[in-house]
Amino acid sequence: MKTIKGPALFLAQFAGDDAPFNSWDLITKWAADCGYKGVQVPSWDDRLIDLSKAAESKDYCDEFMGMAAENGVKVTELSTHLQGQLVAVHPAYDTAFDGFCAPEMRGNPTMRQQWAVDQVRKALSASRNMGIGAHATFSGALAWPFIYPWPQRPAGLVETAFDELAKRWKPILDHAEECGVDICFEIHPGEDLHDGITYEMFLERTGNHARACMLYDPSHYVLQCLDYLENIDIYRDRIRMFHVKDAEFNPTGRQGVYSGYQPWLDRAGRFRSLGDGQVDFGAVFSKMAANDFDGWAVVEWECCLKDPEAGAREGARFVADHIIRVTDKAFDDFANSGTDEDANRALLGIN
Repeated sequence: MKTIKGPALFLAQFAGDDAPFNSWDLITKWAADCGYKGVQVPSWDDRLIDLSKAAESKDYCDEFMGMAAENGVKVTELSTHLQGQLVAVHPAYDTAFDGFCAPEMRGNPTMRQQWAVDQVRKALSASRNMGIGAHATFSGALAWPFIYPWPQRPAGLVETAFDELAKRWKPILDHAEECGVDICFEIHPGEDLHDGITYEMFLERTGNHARACMLYDPSHYVLQCLDYLENIDIYRDRIRMFHVKDAEFNPTGRQGVYSGYQPWLDRAGRFRSLGDGQVDFGAVFSKMAANDFDGWAVVEWECCLKDPEAGAREGARFVADHIIRVTDKAFDDFANSGTDEDANRALLGIN
């Protein structure tokens, strides 16, 4: 067994224009002050990182990681959630997602998609330059508007969507292999990879690519009424990244999973700060430890009620308290009788 590393913090929800959240130096100092040992970096935020330089320059990466280390944290992973989303966008979402890309790409889906692929490739190259072996992203979605089977879907529609999704990601996965980096798709509503079955549909179409891995986040499974504990055992060999995020699902006579278009505060399913929701993190951390997960426990703070900084500081303590320092010996070793093969045969009555 292996001891999970952490706590770490995903910085996407905290980066901003005001200090200490507006520069790499200040935000890493703040994260360390909150009690974090690592940070996951949103690669699209140029207040924190120059992704092009990171992809091209090992010296830049050494300086980038060195500043974090001086401030008390390690760089755990880079993220391309926003860019990965743009690898595959159904036209219904063109306007909604245009804000995720560089201004000069907006209004041109073809150029936007090419830009997104280049961004993910750069982040993988940067991860290699930093000596980081896992990368976080979204898959994007072509079939999501058709998730509910009404009106009846034309035969082959979903299969064609997943064929195309795999076709777009296969060259990126091959680049990931060249870089020695696992691509960890966050299994998430709004993505074509939103549960185990859809992940398997994609994985099969990539030829079971060794670098097509998973980012496990139990909060998204709570909101889908999916067994988030069994999921760990099913995909233990593919889970290479872990977002620690809490959620609750409280259906009523008026709303359930779909929540009637309500804002987060009024939804039956909503994200909560760690310890305020329904996820059994004692069981989650136990399964992760038993399954030899040795990556980082990364807090992704999202809550419709609590102040962000309060949630971040509480989250660091919460994860530190839940990480299991695994044992290297059995608890009953004191009673070892020191038997050998001859004694074993005698106990079994074998002459």
